[in-house]
Amino acid sequence: MRDLIDDCVHCGFCLPTCPTYQLWDEEMDSPRGRIVLMGEHENTATLSDAMITHFDRCLGCMACVTACPSGVQYDKLITTTRARVQASGKRSRKERLLRRGVYELFTHHQRLRALVPLTGLGRRSGAVGLAARSKVPFVRTLGELAPRLDPRRARERTPAVTPAAGASRGRVALLQGCVQRGFFGDVNAATARVLAAEGWEVHAPAAPRCCGALQYHEGDHDEARELAQQTIDALNDYDLVVTNAAGCGSAMKEYGHLIGDGRSLAFAEKVRDVTEVLAAEAPRAERNPLAMKVAYHDACHLAHAQGIRQPPRELLRSIPGLELLEPSDPEICCGSAGIYNLLQPDAASDLGRRKAERLLATGAEAVAAANPGCTLQITAHTAAQGRELPVYHPVQLLDASIAGKGAP
Repeated sequence: MRDLIDDCVHCGFCLPTCPTYQLWDEEMDSPRGRIVLMGEHENTATLSDAMITHFDRCLGCMACVTACPSGVQYDKLITTTRARVQASGKRSRKERLLRRGVYELFTHHQRLRALVPLTGLGRRSGAVGLAARSKVPFVRTLGELAPRLDPRRARERTPAVTPAAGASRGRVALLQGCVQRGFFGDVNAATARVLAAEGWEVHAPAAPRCCGALQYHEGDHDEARELAQQTIDALNDYDLVVTNAAGCGSAMKEYGHLIGDGRSLAFAEKVRDVTEVLAAEAPRAERNPLAMKVAYHDACHLAHAQGIRQPPRELLRSIPGLELLEPSDPEICCGSAGIYNLLQPDAASDLGRRKAERLLATGAEAVAAANPGCTLQITAHTAAQGRELPVYHPVQLLDASIAGKGAP
C-alpha cells in the first residue's frame, strides 16, 4: 500500500471535487488529507479514533480519482484502509450493530419488498412524516428516504429468460441485485425488455442474492468475498454479466482486487453496465418520440469509479423529443453513496439538498439516474424542496420510447 500512498503529490486538484471538503473545508476530510493519515497508519500502525472518523466521513464517491492528474488509486486506498479499520476491532458495539442491521435488511430483496406496502401505510398514517422531522439523525434519514413507490411496479418480476428479438448478439446474465430487485423490480424488467429488443438473450437467474457491493465498499471484505464467490458461481457461464446498478457494477469490476485469483479477474472482465452494452452496438429497435425534459444525474460509481459518462447520455439523446439537461456541479455526490446516508446522515442530507437544488434549477420534468440509492436520495430531497421529480433509470426511458406508450 505504501507505493499507492506515495503516488499522491498533494497537488490539491482533488479538493474542489471532494464532497466532504466542500462541506467542511477541513484538510483531513479531503482525499489528500486522508492519504496523509493512511501514511501515518502505514508508518506507525496507529489507528486513532480521529483517524477512523475521517476515513468514515469519506463517501467513496471516487470523484478524486477522476480529478487526480497523478493517477492516484484512491479507490484501492480507501477500500483497503476501511478493511483495516474493520479488522482493528475498534468500532463500538453500537456501530457494529448498526452496520449489521443495515446489511441484514438492504442486502435481502425479499425483506425490502415487504417494506414497500409498509412505507405506504406509514406515509398515509403520518408516521413517515413524523420520522422525517425527528431530531435524531438516523431516524430522520429513514423518514426522508422512505421509498415513494408504486407497489405494483416494485413487485414486477423479470422472466428467467427473455428471448432475443431477431438474430442473437449473445447470452447475457442480468444481475437482479438486492435493492434494485426489492424496490425497483420494474427497472429490472425494463432492462431485460430493452436488451432483448436490441438482440440479446437475457437470463435473469434468482441467484445471487447480493453481489457484496455494500460490504466491499464499507470494508467488510470477508463477507463481500463470500457474496462475490456466490455471484461468480451463479453468473460465470454467460457471455456478459450486465448490471443496471452503478454500485454493483463498480464492485463486480473490482472482484480481481477483492479476491485476487484468475477466475475473479476473468469474471470482472465480463461485467458491463447496461448502458455500456446498449451504446456499444447500433440500435435495432425503433425509438418513438418521448416529449420530456430530463436532467441526467451522474451516479458516482458509474461516472467516477467506472468512467462511464457518455453511453447513458448517448442513449437518452437517441430518443426523439427528449431534451437532455445538465445540472451544475455534476461531479459532486448526491450523498447516497451506498449506505453513507444511513451512517453519516447529517452530511448526506446536506449533499442531498445541494443535489436537489441543482437538479431543480435545470427546469427538468424528470431525472435520469443509473443507481437505486441515487434514485431514493434524489426523490427524497426534491420532495423536501416542494417539487418531487420522478427519477427514472435510463433503460426505463428507452423502454417507454421503444414501446411507444409515452412516459413511464
